[in-house]
Amino acid sequence: MKNSNYFEKLSKHFVKMSRFAHLGAICGWDQAAMMPTGGNQARSEAMAELALHMHELQNKPELADWYDGAALEDLSFEQSASLREMRRVWQNSRIIPADLVEAKSLAGSKCEHAWRTQRGENDWDGFAKNFEHVVKLSQEEAQIRGEKNGTSPYDGMLNLYEPGMTTKALDGIFQNVKSWLPAMTQEIIEKQKSESIIDFENIFEEEKQKQLGLEAMKILGFDFDHGRLDASVHPFCGGIPSDVRITTRYDEADFEFALMGVVHETGHACYEQGLPKSLAGLPSGEARSMGIHESQSLFFEMQLGRSREFLELLSPSLQNLFGGQNSDAFGADNLVKSATRVKAGFIRVDADEATYPAHVILRYEIERDLMNGVIDYSDIPEIWNLKMQEALGVSTKGNYKDGCMQDIHWTDGAFGYFPSYTLGAMYAAQFKAAMAKQIDIDTIIKSKDLSPIFNWLNDAIWSKASLLSTDELVSAATGEVLNADHFKAHLMTRYL
Repeated sequence: MKNSNYFEKLSKHFVKMSRFAHLGAICGWDQAAMMPTGGNQARSEAMAELALHMHELQNKPELADWYDGAALEDLSFEQSASLREMRRVWQNSRIIPADLVEAKSLAGSKCEHAWRTQRGENDWDGFAKNFEHVVKLSQEEAQIRGEKNGTSPYDGMLNLYEPGMTTKALDGIFQNVKSWLPAMTQEIIEKQKSESIIDFENIFEEEKQKQLGLEAMKILGFDFDHGRLDASVHPFCGGIPSDVRITTRYDEADFEFALMGVVHETGHACYEQGLPKSLAGLPSGEARSMGIHESQSLFFEMQLGRSREFLELLSPSLQNLFGGQNSDAFGADNLVKSATRVKAGFIRVDADEATYPAHVILRYEIERDLMNGVIDYSDIPEIWNLKMQEALGVSTKGNYKDGCMQDIHWTDGAFGYFPSYTLGAMYAAQFKAAMAKQIDIDTIIKSKDLSPIFNWLNDAIWSKASLLSTDELVSAATGEVLNADHFKAHLMTRYL
């Protein structure tokens, strides 16, 4: 490594920061998966204190001189990329005052914790009392970020999750999707009306569902020495690359939700576990963006998990665990029909891949206008209902738990995150198209040894971490920047 004194100081500083982030990640996982209800207030205060401490560390006065000094040093490509990412993280942090960081952390913890029961009770009025405060603080943050970056407030938030992405670009991408997806969805639904599906009639015991999920994780290359599976109200992947925590939600009347939730979160986890250990603790060693992160989870869930070949692998276990007198329901043909069934529904996380973008675009349009001050938080239920009727033909009037209260993301002010889901689906389809030119994906899945697939992902995506920009990463992997035509072609091939 070339001599780089200021760069070394910055690197040590960020490794120190990453250790505090490690503690925060595990505390957050425990809060969602293990912590008793009565512990929330004390945990929220502790995590707010940690967030404040990390913010103060990130804004030490001498850092400005360190960045200026490091910029003059003779750095390698990898070091230059690390410096770029460290500076980006620093600039995103330093523009937000410490009291706002603390207030957002406390408000988010309070809102999210109350949401766990308020959602089930369909209690919008109760939820709105906490949510109003979260929105106000998030709008304050968005205004600051927008002014400092010379963008709209929403773009200031979007940049946290999708560096380089803009509202203008997203509006174009999503308008394109809205121009063809509704008609395609209806065509698929009409086509599937002639298909007969055997209903799953069993009670799916939670412990057996967990056994199935663990088997799927093993096939998908999850490293159990550096991670674990648990249950939570809302499925997520957390922790750090050397200790990845994933969760799912079990429903004893529906095994598919938990199974596909596990497959999805395993995609996130394998990306984390595949990040370069030589860059551990540095921003350049982290995932490129949330869109790329979602591309890995959706590659696992949609491109692999809902394929005939993968479901054929799981069919014997399903028949053994749940078959009984209804074993034909767990044959590969029926599993594929069920896993690729398209229908308009209320719940985003239950949605098929054809209707899923409609859920994401709806949320994007609402949070964009909310952060830009075009609408008020109290307008959300009505707007949500109108957009659901327009996009999917279903009404959520008065049904808050299956409408605007169904997601966890806004409870802690994660405005700007939702576009990542559909961007991820598009990237996933594009990665598969590029991969298919080099290896026979279907044959590899049938062999039950998916390592050639993981090797491709590792070489093209995981090992690159954040050394490249998103466009550079995608171009290097596929030969072009994001192209939504690959997503459209994937849906056409699978469903029509």
